[in-house]
This record gives sequence, C-alpha cells and structure tokens, in this order.
Amino acid sequence: QVQLVESGGGLVQSGGSLRLSCAASGFAFSSTAMTWARQAPGKGLEWVSTINNVGDSSASRYSVKGRFTISRDNTKNTLYLQMNDLKLEDTAVYYCIKGDSSMLSSGSRGQGTRVTVSS
Repeated sequence: QVQLVESGGGLVQSGGSLRLSCAASGFAFSSTAMTWARQAPGKGLEWVSTINNVGDSSASRYSVKGRFTISRDNTKNTLYLQMNDLKLEDTAVYYCIKGDSSMLSSGSRGQGTRVTVSS
C-alpha cells in the first residue's frame, strides 16, 4: 500500500532554513508527480509546490517562490522541500501528496511534519 513518511520539521527562527523529506513506498515513485501542501492552524489545506516525475519541472505558489525548492531523488524514492528565509506565515503542518496539485484533497498523503517559525 502507499506509504508516505514526512520528516524534517521543527522550530526555527524567522529567516532560518529547514529541509523536509518524504520517504515514499508502495507505488511507482519515479512515474508519479509529487506535491507538497501545508495546513496552517485553523486553515484549510494549501498547495505549496509540485514536481513532475523525473524532477525537471516544478511549480510553486507565489508566496514561496525564490525561498522554497522542491526536488526528488528517484533512486531513493524520496521527495524534498528545501525551505529558506522562513517567515512566520510558513508555520504549518507540511504534507507530501502522491500526485499533482489536482490530487490535493483526494491524494494519498503522509502524517505530516510540523514547521513552526518564531520571531
């Protein structure tokens, strides 16, 4: 069965960096687009970034462009999100989702990893 395990979250000061990882198993990872999404306290799930199956094309929401970089290592079945210059508004639980942005609500996802940005 599909399994997605996120890690790398934590508490960081504003302006700091974190690298999230998502270990995937149970499906053909190298044939599947992958997405990062986040859910801030009291808010709905929000799309962050999507990468195609081979890792040579991606898209990100405007508010994270230039700060967040999505990548993947198909030899390790792992998805990454490098987050730099973190801001208070980036505080959320981050999820990796199997599929592209159209799968935001219905796609398989992990348990999430919490990112807290402090001032």
